[in-house]
Amino acid sequence: MKRNVLIAMFTCLAVVSSLMALPPAVSIKEWDVPTPKSRPHDPALAPDGSLWYTGQMANKLGRLDPKTGEFKEYPLKTADSGPHGLVADRDGNIWFTAIFKGYVGKLNPKTGEIVEYHMTDPRVRDPHTPAIDPQGNVWFTTEQSNFIGRIDPQSGEIKVKEVPTPHAVPYGIVINSKGVPYFCEFGSNKLASVDPRTLEITEYTMPEGARPRRLALAADGTIYYSDYARGFLGHFDPATKKQEEWPSPGGPASKPYGIAVAPNGMVWYSESGISPNTLVQFDPKSRKFSSTTIPSGGGVVRNMVATPDGRLYLACSGVNKVAVAEIH
Repeated sequence: MKRNVLIAMFTCLAVVSSLMALPPAVSIKEWDVPTPKSRPHDPALAPDGSLWYTGQMANKLGRLDPKTGEFKEYPLKTADSGPHGLVADRDGNIWFTAIFKGYVGKLNPKTGEIVEYHMTDPRVRDPHTPAIDPQGNVWFTTEQSNFIGRIDPQSGEIKVKEVPTPHAVPYGIVINSKGVPYFCEFGSNKLASVDPRTLEITEYTMPEGARPRRLALAADGTIYYSDYARGFLGHFDPATKKQEEWPSPGGPASKPYGIAVAPNGMVWYSESGISPNTLVQFDPKSRKFSSTTIPSGGGVVRNMVATPDGRLYLACSGVNKVAVAEIH
């Protein structure tokens, strides 16, 4: 009897050991953004390596040079725009979503000029997260309006498409190498893709109860998502439709949120329900997790981006900081 109990105990330990690895050597450097109570919402990587962020409550975009620690802020021309998501195009222009005022903006950092693209359909009120396809078109989700949109920067034309599932809450978005956008429906247990020619939307059902909030694209074209509601890391292969998921180390209440895939294939995401927030690494080959505490606590890392040299840019919204994680 005792022997059976011991065998069971060692089996359980082996299972836990197979899921957890030694923490990676991670150093996280944080900077206070210049304007108090800015609520840095999302980070972005510019072609020159600078870290950009949206100061949602300050009505500003900000730029950090991680090498020098120098900041520069760019006030928006429309008051209370509520800048939310942002992304840099190949020329270094910064595209951002103004979730409070219902437009998508483009900042030229060299001149400070801002161009606003206002929605032509009155039903589209809250552009949320932007992404740029290989042709330079700007795609965006709308959270409560339940639309996906596309802007042609050359002509300024805006096209939108309503999501088939009511109250789907389109949220995070990525675009693969073929120019196909994929987005998550935070209000349901679905991911979806958009035909870039027709804007037709195809939905894919994830496990019951899942609430995918952010997406990250792997080099092989597969997609990882943070399941905010259930405390899981999910994986979806668009080619085979195969789905996988793993419980996050912090448990069901860990609220996985911002997520990115590094050039070496490692998946990184933040557990926003853990205090202090953690930065979690997942190795797709060994399927092991490891966690690192964010020094300031994070205050909810809503999004993150991986750089070509393997660093991570973070916006720590609740503590008014941005951060760079170095993986050693």
